[in-house]
Parts: sequence; structure tokens; C-alpha cells
Amino acid sequence: MRGVGRAHPRGGGAPETAGGPERPAGTHDRARAGVDHRPAVRLAAAALLATTALLTGCSPTNGVGARDEGPARTDTVGHTAASPASSASPSPALERVDAVKLVMADEQVGKDVKRALKRCGANGYPVDVSYGKLTGAASADVVVNVMTCDSVGVGSYVYRPDGDRFRDVFRNEQPQVYAEIDRGDLVVTQKVYREDDQLAYPSSEDVITYSWSASEGRFTEQDRTHNDYSNPVGGGKAPTSDN
Repeated sequence: MRGVGRAHPRGGGAPETAGGPERPAGTHDRARAGVDHRPAVRLAAAALLATTALLTGCSPTNGVGARDEGPARTDTVGHTAASPASSASPSPALERVDAVKLVMADEQVGKDVKRALKRCGANGYPVDVSYGKLTGAASADVVVNVMTCDSVGVGSYVYRPDGDRFRDVFRNEQPQVYAEIDRGDLVVTQKVYREDDQLAYPSSEDVITYSWSASEGRFTEQDRTHNDYSNPVGGGKAPTSDN
């Protein structure tokens, strides 16, 4: 291009110019531009240094790397802080009852059951007691199973809290019977006997599930399962001698 110098090959003399007198070596570009480029070069170098420092600060240094103010975090990836202890309030204390006194004072309990309810030596009374939610009352309902000293269930009862007393809302007094609380339902196991069955050898059993009906104020049957026992294995008639 016109007015642009062309450098000699290495080892040559002064550069040639196209038109105009020759200028001393090293003055051609400055004269052509009319400005001194050294300040711009210094600014570019300073910007390059600043950029390098910034990049260096973001890269790992001695295995630590850039971090916020304060000590370095040591948590591993995916680690979460330990969750606080559960804030759920514990279950309220159960109101323990004297099951023997409760049954003996219940006018709806049969005389045969009350007669069978007696101490079994030093082991106390053969009474099992369970507490749980069955009827939707404000506090726990009470399930009482009365047995003989030979572990034969003779009566099962459910008592619902009613103010400062308990009200009998379920009873089954057919031997052998046993009631339990299962996930808010009342499950009653009732042994079934044929005419010639002995008390220790029932032929079968019914497992009956009851749910509380608030509208009716009583338990209603929801499900029933019947199981027949095998006569040769612990069921059916009592063994007899050949004589």
C-alpha cells in the first residue's frame, strides 16, 4: 500500500520507502501514525497482568483454591447437616387402671367370670390389659382379657373413657376368647367347639375384626376369618386310651 514501509531482509540496511525521503530506522511507524504507541502498550500490559491475577485467584493454590472469607468448608459433596431431634411431642402418659377392680365393679360382667377371676398364687390375677385408640375418645380405651389360672380366656371387655370413669362398650364371655388392638381396630379370637369337644381341644376358631361406629355408639363387625384345626395336631378331640 502507498505510504507503508517494507522491511529489508534480515541483515539488510535501512528500510525503503515508497515516495518521500528516507527516515532513520525505527522512526517510520511513529511518523506515519503521528502518535506515540508506548502508553497504549503499557495499558494493554497492565490489563493483561490484571486479568492474569484474576484468573490466578480463581484457580487452585496449594490445593485450597479460592474461597469465601472464613475457614474453608470440609463438607463432602452431598453431605447435609444433621437434622434436629424430632419436635413431635411425646404421647401423653396413659391413665393406668386397676383392671381387676374395673371388672369386679362392672354390673354387666357375668357372675361366672367374676367367680373365675381370682389370684393364681403369688403370680397375681390372670388379667391382660391393653391401652389404645379404638373409639375416638380423648384418652386411651382399655381392653381387658380375663383368664383362668390355666390360661383359658373367659371374658374380653373394652372400656371407653367417659369423664372420670370408664364405660363398658364391648364384652364377649364365651370361652375361649381373647381381644387385641390392631391398628385402631378390635380383633377378637373366639374358639369354636363342637358338642363333643373338650375345653382344651376346640375344633376351630373365628377371628373377628370390629370397628367403632361413632353414629351408633358401638362396635360393628367388619371382617371374619374361620380356621379349622387339624385333629391329629393339637386340635379336635382329646386323646383317648385304647382301654
